[in-house]
Amino acid sequence: MRHTLAQKILQGRTSETITQDGQIVRCKVSLVLANDITAPLAIKSFNKMDADTVFDKDKIALVCDHFTPNKDIDSAEQVKVVREFAKAHNITHYYEGGDCGVEHALLPEIGLVGPGDVVVGADSHTCTYGGLGAFATGMGSTDIAAAMVLGETWFKVPPTIRVVLNGTLPEHVGGKDIILEVIGQIGVSGALYKALEFAGPVVSELSIEQRLCMANMAIEAGGKAGLFPVDAKTLAYAKAAGRTGDVEMYADEGAHYERELVIDCSKLTPRVACPHLPDNVKPVDEVKGVRIDQSIIGSCTNGRIEDMREAAAVLKGRKVAKHVRCIVLPATPSIWKQALKEGLLEIFMDSGCIVGPPTCGPCLGGHMGILAAGERSIATTNRNFKGRMGSLESEVYLSNPAVAAASAIAGEIIHPGKL
Repeated sequence: MRHTLAQKILQGRTSETITQDGQIVRCKVSLVLANDITAPLAIKSFNKMDADTVFDKDKIALVCDHFTPNKDIDSAEQVKVVREFAKAHNITHYYEGGDCGVEHALLPEIGLVGPGDVVVGADSHTCTYGGLGAFATGMGSTDIAAAMVLGETWFKVPPTIRVVLNGTLPEHVGGKDIILEVIGQIGVSGALYKALEFAGPVVSELSIEQRLCMANMAIEAGGKAGLFPVDAKTLAYAKAAGRTGDVEMYADEGAHYERELVIDCSKLTPRVACPHLPDNVKPVDEVKGVRIDQSIIGSCTNGRIEDMREAAAVLKGRKVAKHVRCIVLPATPSIWKQALKEGLLEIFMDSGCIVGPPTCGPCLGGHMGILAAGERSIATTNRNFKGRMGSLESEVYLSNPAVAAASAIAGEIIHPGKL
């Protein structure tokens, strides 16, 4: 059988022969992930199983990134549960303090996830690692507890939608705009329990960071996974992160796809997802002039160093509008230090931005940027559900970093080329 990327990766981690979509297979997992919100629930299930220990202390990652530094007593108690579990089971990859970053930026950066891996995480944006050619997907905390004990789990082999990216990328258009266009076309349930596989000449133009951003938002179309081929660019990234032994991997010629979506990227302009769903996507010029109160630049979608550079290029020598709070959150300590080294943080602060620590923070309405009733934010994050960033009466618009930075300066949504 000729395999799609999803089938090929799963086949590499199971003893069963994959012959069709919908087949149930048991797979060994490469890594099990949970964070400060989901790990306490998984630990509770783990304890109910009367399990003595985890399957492999080196293949579990516990990243306390959502409400840290702890914002209140409840979040402190949650992290305490995770910290004590990590200590009791001698978990190698426990992150909380100065070495902690947003999980989906941190794990690729330190080489914990990579090509051909099967990763399960108690976080819906675990699919991010598909940017490196890993079959990575979110699961409930109970399933994660079982995976912590057994080191394996079951999957229903997903059908695949092949997304072919043709043309070339115009200025100010990148991975975030492409994935918003895809979600806008197929809808928030268009890829429900399916894999999105990206192909076409534009893929080689995309940096690994842009691929990670796109794979991250596969779940916003309901996707089980978002997958990129493993090419020379992927291998170079993985090697720089300290991994060895990875090899190139592509879907088989003639593999069966449920559907093919073709996008001419040459015709794209920056995209904005309007309230209150990620598929309410419009070209930025159709929403220009919408007044904003806040701009967020960061998150597991767009908090990487390329995003920092893109935002800084727009903000340099300009001032954030007086009525706007522009919050910049580099996603990991390494990104923070690199941004400092390159002078990007100085540009942000000279522009009137607020630079915070690596944290998920406002993306999920956690802390450090909560919206009041009637307020409106543009953000490089991945969800804009009603009440996602604070009040049910607030609004969130999703965009790329250049649009978020330009809008912070203008005080209203604007194309960065029209400042």
